[in-house]
Amino acid sequence: MKLNKLHLTCLSIMLLALTACNKGDQDFLYKDELFSISLSGYNAGDEELIVKLGTITFPTSLMPNSSFNHTNAYTFGSAENQIKLSISEKTSGKLVLERELKKEDRTVKENFLYIDGRISPMPEKPPVEEGKLKLLYMFQPSVSNYTEPVDFVVGKYYSTPKVFEEVARAKNVKPYEFGPAITLPTFSTARQEYNGVMTAVSFVVRICKAGTNIPYTDGTAYTWNPLSSTAPKPAASNPSSKLYIFSEAPVGDIMRFFTRLDQ
Repeated sequence: MKLNKLHLTCLSIMLLALTACNKGDQDFLYKDELFSISLSGYNAGDEELIVKLGTITFPTSLMPNSSFNHTNAYTFGSAENQIKLSISEKTSGKLVLERELKKEDRTVKENFLYIDGRISPMPEKPPVEEGKLKLLYMFQPSVSNYTEPVDFVVGKYYSTPKVFEEVARAKNVKPYEFGPAITLPTFSTARQEYNGVMTAVSFVVRICKAGTNIPYTDGTAYTWNPLSSTAPKPAASNPSSKLYIFSEAPVGDIMRFFTRLDQ
Protein backbone atom coordinates (compact mmCIF):
# COMPACT_ATOMS: atom_id res chain seq x y z
CA MET A 1 0.00 0.00 0.00
CA LYS A 2 2.77 2.43 0.84
CA LEU A 3 4.37 1.77 -2.52
CA ASN A 4 1.07 2.36 -4.34
CA LYS A 5 0.46 5.63 -2.47
CA LEU A 6 3.94 6.82 -3.35
CA HIS A 7 3.39 5.88 -6.97
CA LEU A 8 0.10 7.81 -7.08
CA THR A 9 1.68 10.87 -5.48
CA CYS A 10 4.47 10.98 -8.06
CA LEU A 11 2.01 10.51 -10.88
CA SER A 12 -0.13 13.39 -9.59
CA ILE A 13 2.89 15.72 -9.44
CA MET A 14 3.84 14.81 -13.04
CA LEU A 15 0.30 15.47 -14.28
CA LEU A 16 0.21 18.86 -12.55
CA ALA A 17 3.57 19.81 -14.10
CA LEU A 18 2.41 18.68 -17.54
CA THR A 19 -0.81 20.68 -17.18
CA ALA A 20 1.18 23.77 -16.22
CA CYS A 21 3.45 23.35 -19.24
CA ASN A 22 0.46 22.93 -21.56
CA LYS A 23 -1.18 26.02 -20.11
CA GLY A 24 2.07 27.93 -20.64
CA ASP A 25 2.22 26.78 -24.28
CA GLN A 26 -1.37 27.90 -24.85
CA ASP A 27 -0.61 31.32 -23.34
CA PHE A 28 2.32 31.64 -25.76
CA LEU A 29 0.21 30.63 -28.75
CA TYR A 30 -2.66 32.96 -28.00
CA LYS A 31 -0.81 35.94 -26.57
CA ASP A 32 2.08 36.07 -29.10
CA GLU A 33 1.57 35.40 -32.80
CA LEU A 34 4.33 34.59 -35.27
CA PHE A 35 4.34 36.59 -38.54
CA SER A 36 6.30 35.50 -41.65
CA ILE A 37 7.97 38.13 -43.90
CA SER A 38 9.35 36.96 -47.28
CA LEU A 39 11.32 39.28 -49.58
CA SER A 40 12.45 38.20 -53.04
CA GLY A 41 13.52 39.87 -56.27
CA TYR A 42 16.52 41.80 -57.57
CA ASN A 43 18.32 44.94 -56.41
CA ALA A 44 19.74 46.40 -59.64
CA GLY A 45 20.92 49.58 -57.92
CA ASP A 46 24.38 50.42 -56.63
CA GLU A 47 23.10 50.98 -53.08
CA GLU A 48 22.77 48.36 -50.36
CA LEU A 49 19.17 48.25 -49.12
CA ILE A 50 18.40 48.08 -45.39
CA VAL A 51 15.24 46.32 -44.21
CA LYS A 52 13.52 47.36 -40.98
CA LEU A 53 10.49 46.18 -39.09
CA GLY A 54 9.53 49.02 -36.79
CA THR A 55 12.84 49.92 -35.17
CA ILE A 56 14.35 46.45 -35.70
CA THR A 57 16.91 46.13 -38.51
CA PHE A 58 16.95 42.79 -40.30
CA PRO A 59 20.30 40.96 -40.03
CA THR A 60 20.48 40.45 -43.81
CA SER A 61 20.46 43.45 -46.16
CA LEU A 62 19.71 43.46 -49.90
CA MET A 63 23.06 43.76 -51.64
CA PRO A 64 23.51 45.90 -54.80
CA ASN A 65 23.29 44.28 -58.23
CA SER A 66 22.17 41.02 -56.69
CA SER A 67 19.10 38.85 -56.44
CA PHE A 68 17.65 38.17 -52.99
CA ASN A 69 15.31 35.67 -51.37
CA HIS A 70 14.99 36.06 -47.59
CA THR A 71 12.39 34.96 -45.06
CA ASN A 72 12.23 36.34 -41.53
CA ALA A 73 9.78 35.95 -38.66
CA TYR A 74 8.35 38.46 -36.20
CA THR A 75 6.36 37.72 -33.06
CA PHE A 76 3.44 40.08 -32.47
CA GLY A 77 2.83 40.70 -28.78
CA SER A 78 -0.67 40.51 -27.33
CA ALA A 79 -1.01 44.33 -27.40
CA GLU A 80 0.32 44.74 -30.98
CA ASN A 81 -1.95 44.82 -34.02
CA GLN A 82 0.34 46.19 -36.74
CA ILE A 83 3.92 47.18 -37.48
CA LYS A 84 5.67 49.02 -40.31
CA LEU A 85 7.97 47.31 -42.81
CA SER A 86 10.39 49.73 -44.49
CA ILE A 87 13.23 49.33 -47.01
CA SER A 88 15.67 52.17 -47.64
CA GLU A 89 19.05 52.88 -49.24
CA LYS A 90 21.86 52.46 -46.73
CA THR A 91 23.91 55.53 -47.67
CA SER A 92 21.30 58.07 -48.72
CA GLY A 93 18.49 56.89 -46.48
CA LYS A 94 16.08 57.16 -49.41
CA LEU A 95 12.87 55.25 -48.69
CA VAL A 96 12.31 52.54 -51.29
CA LEU A 97 9.32 50.64 -49.91
CA GLU A 98 7.00 51.08 -46.93
CA ARG A 99 4.12 48.87 -45.84
CA GLU A 100 1.94 48.41 -42.76
CA LEU A 101 1.77 44.77 -41.68
CA LYS A 102 -1.36 43.67 -39.84
CA LYS A 103 -1.28 40.85 -37.32
CA GLU A 104 -4.32 39.10 -38.82
CA ASP A 105 -2.59 38.74 -42.22
CA ARG A 106 -0.15 36.21 -40.64
CA THR A 107 2.28 36.50 -43.59
CA VAL A 108 3.51 38.92 -46.25
CA LYS A 109 5.40 38.31 -49.49
CA GLU A 110 7.10 41.14 -51.38
CA ASN A 111 8.59 40.29 -54.78
CA PHE A 112 10.08 43.38 -56.42
CA LEU A 113 12.75 44.86 -58.67
CA TYR A 114 14.65 47.98 -57.59
CA ILE A 115 16.27 49.66 -60.57
CA ASP A 116 17.26 53.24 -61.46
CA GLY A 117 15.75 54.51 -58.23
CA ARG A 118 12.38 52.95 -58.95
CA ILE A 119 10.58 49.92 -57.59
CA SER A 120 8.41 47.69 -59.75
CA PRO A 121 6.94 44.18 -59.59
CA MET A 122 9.37 41.36 -60.34
CA PRO A 123 7.61 38.77 -62.48
CA GLU A 124 8.07 35.09 -61.85
CA LYS A 125 9.61 33.13 -64.66
CA PRO A 126 7.31 30.50 -66.16
CA PRO A 127 8.40 26.91 -65.53
CA VAL A 128 10.79 25.20 -67.93
CA GLU A 129 8.93 22.97 -70.34
CA GLU A 130 10.37 20.30 -72.61
CA GLY A 131 10.72 21.45 -76.21
CA LYS A 132 10.04 25.13 -75.46
CA LEU A 133 11.83 28.45 -74.90
CA LYS A 134 10.23 31.02 -72.59
CA LEU A 135 11.51 34.60 -72.50
CA LEU A 136 10.75 37.66 -70.35
CA TYR A 137 12.26 41.04 -71.29
CA MET A 138 12.71 44.50 -69.85
CA PHE A 139 14.30 46.92 -72.34
CA GLN A 140 16.09 50.08 -71.17
CA PRO A 141 16.82 52.46 -74.09
CA SER A 142 19.15 54.60 -71.99
CA VAL A 143 21.27 55.85 -74.93
CA SER A 144 18.68 56.61 -77.62
CA ASN A 145 16.09 57.60 -74.98
CA TYR A 146 13.42 55.94 -77.10
CA THR A 147 10.07 56.35 -75.32
CA GLU A 148 7.50 54.54 -77.49
CA PRO A 149 6.33 50.92 -77.00
CA VAL A 150 8.14 48.19 -78.94
CA ASP A 151 7.54 44.64 -80.12
CA PHE A 152 10.05 41.89 -79.36
CA VAL A 153 10.11 39.82 -82.53
CA VAL A 154 11.77 36.42 -82.06
CA GLY A 155 12.85 34.32 -85.01
CA LYS A 156 15.41 32.74 -87.31
CA TYR A 157 17.77 34.58 -89.63
CA TYR A 158 18.90 32.64 -92.73
CA SER A 159 22.22 34.03 -93.98
CA THR A 160 21.36 32.90 -97.50
CA PRO A 161 19.28 34.61 -98.83
CA LYS A 162 19.34 37.06 -95.85
CA VAL A 163 15.80 36.32 -94.70
CA PHE A 164 14.30 36.74 -91.24
CA GLU A 165 11.50 34.35 -90.29
CA GLU A 166 9.31 35.40 -87.35
CA VAL A 167 8.45 32.66 -84.85
CA ALA A 168 6.92 34.56 -81.90
CA ARG A 169 6.28 38.13 -80.74
CA ALA A 170 5.60 40.14 -77.57
CA LYS A 171 3.56 43.19 -78.51
CA ASN A 172 3.39 46.78 -77.31
CA VAL A 173 5.95 46.58 -74.49
CA LYS A 174 6.80 49.87 -72.79
CA PRO A 175 10.44 50.75 -72.09
CA TYR A 176 11.52 50.05 -68.51
CA GLU A 177 8.65 47.60 -68.00
CA PHE A 178 8.44 43.83 -68.34
CA GLY A 179 6.43 42.52 -71.25
CA PRO A 180 4.44 39.30 -71.39
CA ALA A 181 6.31 36.01 -71.55
CA ILE A 182 7.21 34.85 -75.05
CA THR A 183 6.91 31.10 -75.73
CA LEU A 184 8.30 29.35 -78.81
CA PRO A 185 9.51 25.86 -79.72
CA THR A 186 13.19 25.01 -79.48
CA PHE A 187 14.96 24.70 -82.84
CA SER A 188 18.33 23.84 -84.34
CA THR A 189 20.76 26.50 -85.54
CA ALA A 190 22.94 23.99 -87.39
CA ARG A 191 23.46 24.62 -91.10
CA GLN A 192 20.35 23.59 -92.96
CA GLU A 193 18.60 23.83 -96.27
CA TYR A 194 16.49 26.86 -97.15
CA ASN A 195 14.82 26.94 -100.58
CA GLY A 196 17.23 24.28 -101.80
CA VAL A 197 20.38 26.05 -100.56
CA MET A 198 22.45 25.14 -97.49
CA THR A 199 22.75 28.13 -95.17
CA ALA A 200 23.76 29.22 -91.68
CA VAL A 201 20.85 29.89 -89.30
CA SER A 202 20.94 32.35 -86.39
CA PHE A 203 18.59 32.86 -83.46
CA VAL A 204 17.83 36.60 -83.20
CA VAL A 205 15.44 38.83 -81.26
CA ARG A 206 14.54 42.03 -83.04
CA ILE A 207 13.17 45.13 -81.31
CA CYS A 208 10.66 46.81 -83.60
CA LYS A 209 8.35 49.76 -83.43
CA ALA A 210 5.06 48.50 -81.98
CA GLY A 211 2.81 46.85 -84.55
CA THR A 212 5.48 46.86 -87.29
CA ASN A 213 8.56 45.03 -88.54
CA ILE A 214 10.56 48.29 -88.56
CA PRO A 215 13.53 48.34 -86.14
CA TYR A 216 12.96 50.89 -83.39
CA THR A 217 16.30 52.49 -84.34
CA ASP A 218 14.77 53.76 -87.60
CA GLY A 219 14.89 57.55 -87.44
CA THR A 220 17.59 57.62 -84.75
CA ALA A 221 21.35 58.07 -85.08
CA TYR A 222 21.80 54.29 -84.97
CA THR A 223 21.35 51.45 -87.44
CA TRP A 224 20.17 47.88 -86.97
CA ASN A 225 22.46 45.00 -87.94
CA PRO A 226 20.59 41.78 -88.87
CA LEU A 227 22.94 39.59 -86.81
CA SER A 228 24.70 41.64 -84.12
CA SER A 229 21.73 43.83 -83.17
CA THR A 230 19.77 41.36 -81.08
CA ALA A 231 18.28 41.28 -77.61
CA PRO A 232 19.89 38.69 -75.30
CA LYS A 233 18.65 35.15 -75.72
CA PRO A 234 19.48 31.58 -74.62
CA ALA A 235 20.60 28.67 -76.79
CA ALA A 236 17.86 27.93 -79.31
CA SER A 237 18.06 24.14 -79.06
CA ASN A 238 17.77 23.68 -75.27
CA PRO A 239 14.51 24.14 -73.33
CA SER A 240 14.76 27.03 -70.88
CA SER A 241 12.96 29.86 -69.12
CA LYS A 242 14.90 33.14 -69.00
CA LEU A 243 14.38 36.65 -67.66
CA TYR A 244 16.48 39.47 -69.09
CA ILE A 245 16.96 43.15 -68.29
CA PHE A 246 19.10 44.82 -70.93
CA SER A 247 20.12 48.28 -72.07
CA GLU A 248 21.67 49.88 -75.15
CA ALA A 249 25.43 49.72 -75.76
CA PRO A 250 26.03 50.84 -79.38
CA VAL A 251 29.34 50.28 -81.13
CA GLY A 252 29.83 53.23 -83.46
CA ASP A 253 26.50 53.70 -85.17
CA ILE A 254 25.55 50.00 -84.91
CA MET A 255 23.09 49.31 -82.12
CA ARG A 256 24.23 46.67 -79.67
CA PHE A 257 22.98 45.72 -76.21
CA PHE A 258 24.30 45.08 -72.71
CA THR A 259 22.66 42.52 -70.42
CA ARG A 260 22.13 43.84 -66.89
CA LEU A 261 20.31 40.79 -65.57
CA ASP A 262 20.28 37.25 -66.91
CA GLN A 263 18.17 35.04 -64.68
